Amino acid sequence: MSQLSDLRQAASVSPDNLPLQMLYAQACLDEFALDEGRSAFEKAQSIAPNDPAPKLGLARTLHLMGRTSEAVLRVEAIVAQFPRFAAAWLLLARLTLVEGNPDEANTHYRKALDLDTASADPALEKELYLDGPKEQQRSAQTTSGFQTFDTESDDELPPTDGLGQFERPTISFADVGGMDLVKEEIRMKILYPLQNPDLFRAYGKKIGGGVLLYGPPGCGKTLLSRATAGEIKANFLAIGIHEILDMWIGNSEKNLHRIFELARDHAPTVLFFDEVDALAADRNDLKQSAGRTLINQFLAEMDGTNANNDGLLILGATNAPWHIDPAFRRPGRFDRILFVPPPDDEARAGVIEVMAKGKPIHDLDARALAKKTRDFSGADLKAVFDLTIERVLAKAMKEGRIIPMTTDDLIKTAKDVKPTARGWFESAKNYALYANQGGFYDDVLTYLGIKK
Repeated sequence: MSQLSDLRQAASVSPDNLPLQMLYAQACLDEFALDEGRSAFEKAQSIAPNDPAPKLGLARTLHLMGRTSEAVLRVEAIVAQFPRFAAAWLLLARLTLVEGNPDEANTHYRKALDLDTASADPALEKELYLDGPKEQQRSAQTTSGFQTFDTESDDELPPTDGLGQFERPTISFADVGGMDLVKEEIRMKILYPLQNPDLFRAYGKKIGGGVLLYGPPGCGKTLLSRATAGEIKANFLAIGIHEILDMWIGNSEKNLHRIFELARDHAPTVLFFDEVDALAADRNDLKQSAGRTLINQFLAEMDGTNANNDGLLILGATNAPWHIDPAFRRPGRFDRILFVPPPDDEARAGVIEVMAKGKPIHDLDARALAKKTRDFSGADLKAVFDLTIERVLAKAMKEGRIIPMTTDDLIKTAKDVKPTARGWFESAKNYALYANQGGFYDDVLTYLGIKK
């Protein structure tokens, strides 16, 4: 039975399950069952009339049905009601470009990026002749808190010709709170072989390979990848999809090959692909041969078909593992699939203490705040601090003096911040219950305390 059939059946059994209805609707679009998809999004909209996501899905469906003008009107209504919904501004940019208004599309796209830099769309940028997102990423890399090496020390790092940027992270696993099981899996797959190469070769185990990290956004997958490189003092090469994808046929494959060659030439290297599902999508979901060709190239590079991958450590991170082609999970590729959950109480306390450094806080009780922020990701905790600072700073400006934050201030703010991971778990739970071939998502069920 296909995934669409599974989700159709599950949605009929649980018609009021919004995340499941959204998964079903998206599966309809993936299979180009547009009328069915429209009905599914309309059902989702009736379940949650104040949620912009079903409205946006319906607009996207109308566009695919050739009703672009109607889709534009619907998206304009969405951004009027939800002006901070970046995905709606992004879709509006695409639609207005289709309708022949590039200046207006540029404005909408810039708005999407201002709200969420992760909204960057390389293909749309090519059509709009924009270079901004890549420059923004470069700026973000130099202010991320990790050693990145400026132009005065470029001779210490291999050149990349604009394809990513080599780093030598100064952090290690000791700087990453919690996630002990995930760390041990990485040690066994990556660190121990490099430290004991002869022993591993004696057992026929190669040095290197791939590990796929999946879980809710903001839970430290990228931080953990950098710490992996820091543990072994290896080069770290982080790759975004915009550095690979190219509008000209064949160029994307060439870019991917050059990136792997760079990593091989300067091994040991941790080659990190963020949002890897965008490059490793399920080929059954792709309608164009260009996307399939890129995926085949990715598989060949991971296999080392025409090259030696010894000492090349490939880490992929994704929030949507269900969109990854099953071929990537075969031995020799991403043969370790590790679930990265939100930090536990102890890890959250550690994150809170780090975030509190350098800020005027009186008698911080990190453990008390950690207990009140169950399911919060690192990004959610940062939101708690940022919002609390804004509130206390407003009061400090009125009184003209520094007013320290307190644990109670942070706890009160935490009540206003919704854990972003919960929405992810709603989607993941449906996949784990209804599309869990081979027990791929058993860790999610275990985390949720669900016995199948």
